[in-house]
Amino acid sequence: MALVFGSLLLLGLCGNTFSGGQPSSTDAPKAWNYELPATNYETQDSHKAGPIGILFELVHIFLYVVQPRDFPEDTLRKVIQKALGSKINYDEPETVLLGLKIAYYEAGIILCSLLGLLFIILMPLVGYFFCMCRCCNKCGGEMHQRQKENGPFLRKCFAISLLVICIIISTGIFYGFVANHQVRTRIKRSRKLADSNFKDLRTLLNETPEQIKYILAQYNTTKDKAFLDLNSINSVLGGGILDRLRPNIIPVLDEIKSMATAIKETKEALENMNSTLKSLHQQSTQLSSSLTSVKTSLRGSLNDPLCSVRPTSETCNSIRLSLNQLNSNPELRQLPLVDAELNNVNNVLRTDLDGLVQKDYQSLNDIPDRVQSQTTSVVAGIKRVLNSIGSDINNVTQRLPIQDILSEFSGYLNNTESYMQRHLPTWEEYDSYWWLGGLVICSLLTLIVIFYYLGLLCGVCGYDRHATPTTRGCVSNTGGVFLMVGVGLSFLFCWILMIIVVLTFFVGANVEKMICEPYVSKELFRVLDTPRLLNEDWEYYLSGKLFNKSKIKLTFEQVYSDCKNNRGTYGTLHLENSFNISERLNINEHTESISNELENLKVNFNIFLLGAAGRKNLQDFAACGIDRMNYDTYLAQTGKSPAGVNLLSFAYDLEAKANPLPPGNLRNSLKRDAQTIKMIHQQRVLPIEQSLSTVYQSVKILQRTSNGLLEKVTRILTSLDFAQNFITNNISSVIIEETKKYGRTIIGYFEHYLRWIEFSIREKVASCKPVATALDTAVDVFLCSYVIDPLNLFWFGIGKATVFLLPALIFAVKLAKYYRRMDSEDVYDDPAQH
Repeated sequence: MALVFGSLLLLGLCGNTFSGGQPSSTDAPKAWNYELPATNYETQDSHKAGPIGILFELVHIFLYVVQPRDFPEDTLRKVIQKALGSKINYDEPETVLLGLKIAYYEAGIILCSLLGLLFIILMPLVGYFFCMCRCCNKCGGEMHQRQKENGPFLRKCFAISLLVICIIISTGIFYGFVANHQVRTRIKRSRKLADSNFKDLRTLLNETPEQIKYILAQYNTTKDKAFLDLNSINSVLGGGILDRLRPNIIPVLDEIKSMATAIKETKEALENMNSTLKSLHQQSTQLSSSLTSVKTSLRGSLNDPLCSVRPTSETCNSIRLSLNQLNSNPELRQLPLVDAELNNVNNVLRTDLDGLVQKDYQSLNDIPDRVQSQTTSVVAGIKRVLNSIGSDINNVTQRLPIQDILSEFSGYLNNTESYMQRHLPTWEEYDSYWWLGGLVICSLLTLIVIFYYLGLLCGVCGYDRHATPTTRGCVSNTGGVFLMVGVGLSFLFCWILMIIVVLTFFVGANVEKMICEPYVSKELFRVLDTPRLLNEDWEYYLSGKLFNKSKIKLTFEQVYSDCKNNRGTYGTLHLENSFNISERLNINEHTESISNELENLKVNFNIFLLGAAGRKNLQDFAACGIDRMNYDTYLAQTGKSPAGVNLLSFAYDLEAKANPLPPGNLRNSLKRDAQTIKMIHQQRVLPIEQSLSTVYQSVKILQRTSNGLLEKVTRILTSLDFAQNFITNNISSVIIEETKKYGRTIIGYFEHYLRWIEFSIREKVASCKPVATALDTAVDVFLCSYVIDPLNLFWFGIGKATVFLLPALIFAVKLAKYYRRMDSEDVYDDPAQH
């Protein structure tokens, strides 16, 4: 029943889903990580027997010893073919040969069964004749015991042997009790297990529409991403074009901008230098005039009469000789002005070079906005196509008869569940009868072995070696009686127990070898997958059943394995042979529609860097003459003193010479002239030195700017020509490449999404794992683990106990003579011979 239920469940799902399947791609796309929500099932994938599994393995080892041959796939195929044939002719040689093959495979089981039948036949006969023999005071029935020298030794051997046999029988009885309890408890768990499987199957039915809805909902995610890129075409496409142009244009514009800044700095430096030179000429003239005046004053002071008297005359002569030092630097008035160079630079600045560069920067930065303004209509067209694709996908999924299929399978599932619910109480009732019968059998064996144990206990404890056979005590005699009661019960019931053992052994061993083991190894599926086995007109039964195309390779083993691996029903059953979703979705058609719209995406713009005016501006600046100026002349003067001597030192020296002079006009006039010289230094020399510093700084700026000016301008113009040529020759290809890249991105979203739909429907949607789990539950768990394993353990234990009743009753009969009180005994003159 379990195997039939599991097979019907699998075929039921197959038969009720073939019209709603869809294809998939081989591998999941990896551009985006779409993922269907995980479905959690209640039923466990595997069943563990627990500690009692050791006993089950012991039975399996015994069955392997009894039946070590491999599963007879070929023989079973022929048996099924014969069974499905119209009529079986048992006289045919082929049929006879097939029967011999079956007998050869079943040789071990048949031999054990024959031995059991021999036991069943012989034990009642032996018991009958043994009873008649004892009634005739034979076979140990005479209450007389002959004394033997090895009597004590035999008694001990018989007692120990019987004890060991009773222990072995007890283990067999224990196995029987355990197996009986396992059947009871596991059958009770069957209802919960069945409910769990039905719940998982209903979860499968309920989750499938939700999975379809989820797949459809992901289109909005994909479309939103595409719409975001379409709405951001300025940054995506325009930004891509701009990024391609930047490396070739921006460095040139940066150099030109630096050059424009250098031109402005040059102008400022020339203006500062020119104004400073004019001021310097005037200041130098004023310094010369002031020094001439102070020299005249000093000469007048030195004409004083005191200068003719020693020692004053020496001081006056010293001062008179130093007057030639009070001269200004005449070369300062000869430094040339830079009017010509300044005029040239001003002419260069008539063209706003910095403004031209800024316009080129702005032209580049305006590319994204120009792209967006030129593609408004195309973007709207692409959006219309994307919306239509969503409608097409929705229409395809709406045309899938998924709801009808689920409804039909749900009805089948309801019928199966109601059938189970109706019959489970009956099965539980039968299980109660089986449990009660097993309990009676185990209790009967327990009663027999208890009599043996009581006989041993009373016999050993009540035995008195000094007592004669006729004077043995009551306890010892009771032990002998117990042993004989056990013997009588053994003869009465052992053949009945063996009948039960043979029947359960034959059924349990064959089910284990013919169903349970080949089911786990999938050999049973390979037999069912034999071409033209179940239907001689169909090469593969499942494909013939589902599609009426039996040449499609669809096997039970592949379906079971795929379901076990949680694969979708569509891919498991190869439903593309019935409903090809690739043709319905038509990925190429949809992507071609998007491509056609993207072909209308035209972006045109031209960029002219700097222009002719800007180029001439750079060339004029290179020819403005600042690189031909004699900067050394200016630098040489900036390092000289404006006067011929340090006026402060001269003034202090003059004061020092005047101080020793006697008070009078000479001394006063010299000190007054010293103060005048200090004032000239303060008012004339210091400003000239400041102006020379300004000239020095301006010269340095001009030197820096003019250093390699022609080469710089030439390099900039060369780079400018290269950048302009790049724009002229490559702008179209750049736009085309970036447009194609942008188009591939938009198409890639939907191509990936459509392929993901195929992958999900083939590999994920309506995963048939609950079906494989239900089949495992019906066959491997319920039939094999819940029924056959305990059944095999039961006959194994009861059979072992029953077989060992035979030696047990022999030793019990022998041992009872040593415990029971005899009616007569051998008499000897020497009591020591007792």
